[in-house]
Amino acid sequence: QVQLVESGGGLVQAGGSLRLSCAASGRTFTSYAMAWFRQGPGKEREFVAAIGRTGVTTFHADSVKGRFTISRDNAEAAVYLTMNILKPEDTSIYYCAAKWGPLKDIGTMRKTSTYVTWGQGTPVTVSS
Repeated sequence: QVQLVESGGGLVQAGGSLRLSCAASGRTFTSYAMAWFRQGPGKEREFVAAIGRTGVTTFHADSVKGRFTISRDNAEAAVYLTMNILKPEDTSIYYCAAKWGPLKDIGTMRKTSTYVTWGQGTPVTVSS
């Protein structure tokens, strides 16, 4: 089973940008659809974006559409979240997650129960 380690979080001013990375171990990375979730203080974990095994198909939550972009590099066994025009409400811990098999419909990809492996999270703080 793949193991995930996130990095790239930090403190940024509103309007700024960050790029999160998620490094996967193991030789079966291309067997997994991948996603990013986030969990703000006192909130439930919420879906941010998902990407299929080849990287061609992606989903983004409405709250980040046009500002965030998920991508992956299968040669590097990594998935990324490029975040632009950051807002204070984006402040959260961001988690990388892996789902065995192909990308499913967005309803399925939004559910935390869909994923078999999670990283430890990387914190993002956006100051106003």
